[in-house]
Amino acid sequence: MRFNVSSSELVKALSAVSGAVPNKATLPILETILFKSEDGKIRLTATDLEISIIEYMDADIEEDGAVAIPARRLIETLRQLPDIPVAFEVDDKFNIKFRTDKGTYKLVGDDPDEFPEVPNLDEGTTLSTTKDIMLKAIDKTLFAVSNDDLRPAMMGVYFDIGPEESKFVATDGHRLVKYIKSDLTLDEEISFIVPEKALNLVQKALHSEECDMTVTDDHARFKSGNTIVITRLINEQYPNYESVIPRDNDKNLVINKEQMLATVKRVAIFSSSTTRQIRLQMHPDKLTIRAEDIDMSSEAKETIACEYGDEEMEIGFNAKYLADVLGNVDGDEVFFEFSTPNRAGIVKPSEEEEDEQMLMLVMPVMLNTYA
Repeated sequence: MRFNVSSSELVKALSAVSGAVPNKATLPILETILFKSEDGKIRLTATDLEISIIEYMDADIEEDGAVAIPARRLIETLRQLPDIPVAFEVDDKFNIKFRTDKGTYKLVGDDPDEFPEVPNLDEGTTLSTTKDIMLKAIDKTLFAVSNDDLRPAMMGVYFDIGPEESKFVATDGHRLVKYIKSDLTLDEEISFIVPEKALNLVQKALHSEECDMTVTDDHARFKSGNTIVITRLINEQYPNYESVIPRDNDKNLVINKEQMLATVKRVAIFSSSTTRQIRLQMHPDKLTIRAEDIDMSSEAKETIACEYGDEEMEIGFNAKYLADVLGNVDGDEVFFEFSTPNRAGIVKPSEEEEDEQMLMLVMPVMLNTYA
């Protein structure tokens, strides 16, 4: 195999696939990136057996072939080079020599036939959308994914695609987010759970405006421009999230998002380092946010203006979870719905685009005033 490439273009392509190279591989072949000539381009593939990333790049190919090249050493070498041409030669025993005008470098590669087969999803169901729509769905849900190994179904984002709308849901048991896109539809109904790590890699991989998502029973494939990310799905039943969303919320609060977020972050500094508990005390047209740390004899209290006309109520939240939810709201104002101090608070943006709906909830923490 012989080919010539630009060092900077190759570094860019290697960076795109390197997220699938495991830090500690159970098999040595997984520490390599597969180079293969295909239709006048070089196809780079990396996998950790759960997630595979494929990147196509332009190259001047003098002789077709394939080789698995150790990822870390190749990337580190190329990153130290300026943007110059690099000529690769691979012999029958997969010894690799690459030359630049700076010098010559040798590596021992692996047999490409030993590289794991990447799943073929051509028979799957495909949904064509755009980079912006897919990125927004991921951005709006990823923060609420659980990292609890005992609840594997919640360690990813739940995709529920149907003929009327698409729903994207994430929860860790403390907060929940449901993002609905009414103009993203599919003739048939499919639902699946995509792991958090895969979605983090998809976020980095989407560069082209178009994005195609293909799904089978076990895998999902995200294709955008020259990049393809394939991931194994989480084969679990997603919890019945609708059952935890309170329906009869008779207390409504509207408040400036940035002002409340800044207040929550300031007051939280004075909360207990173990519980991170803050109190929201609602009065007509004002909200008092309080925190105290009895062990450190510290406390804080701030009052901010809001729109609230119902009976006074006090409710407790974990400050980090509340701040995460507030930070995920678009627009200047945020809309809260409450029922009782021991039921979840619902958070919505005060304004939404025509074709989308956003609902988040935060579970309360018990305060000794009503425990």
